[in-house]
Amino acid sequence: MELLSNVLGEFIGAGIFALIVVFQQEIRKFLLMIGSTNFTHRRKFLRSFRFVKDDTQIKTNLNAIVKACENMGKTYTGALIIIQKSTNLDFVKNSGDVMNISLNQPIIESIFFKNSPLHDGALVVEDNKITATRVILPVSNDRTIPLRFGLRHRAAVGITEKTDALALVVSEETGQISYLKDGEFVIFEDNDELINKLKEDLT
Repeated sequence: MELLSNVLGEFIGAGIFALIVVFQQEIRKFLLMIGSTNFTHRRKFLRSFRFVKDDTQIKTNLNAIVKACENMGKTYTGALIIIQKSTNLDFVKNSGDVMNISLNQPIIESIFFKNSPLHDGALVVEDNKITATRVILPVSNDRTIPLRFGLRHRAAVGITEKTDALALVVSEETGQISYLKDGEFVIFEDNDELINKLKEDLT
């Protein structure tokens, strides 16, 4: 029995270590969310783990965001838009200019206009407000990201790896729109499908 107990103890210990290695990204995100989510946002926090079903309407004007990305893509205007969910993004917002602007399509396009002083960096959206511009994001060091993607895409991967935020990137080289969540690129066929995926991921 003592031998069996020792064997089982070693097996359980190795299993726990293996689980930590396999799910390290999820564990890191969980700890980040605990550290950055206060009790007034408890419902939002639990909703991100599907413990609480959200029956409220999405406040964010997703049509305005996607339409702005579409227009910027046509003119090869680079853009990086971060949509906050339950993880507080103050730790990156403080690197840019804090704002409180109602979200709409012309505002988004004017911010990323090439001659605008605000076009560098990321734009942060909370509910239906633009709350920060020129934000500097953590850049992912993932070597599997194709070389054709530049710093905007790596920054989008970085912030979505570390938080539950969603990211939209407009490539300055190709005009293509990319959607990222959980550190990965999400495939979509057209803008209607993109809007549907954003709605699904925000509820």
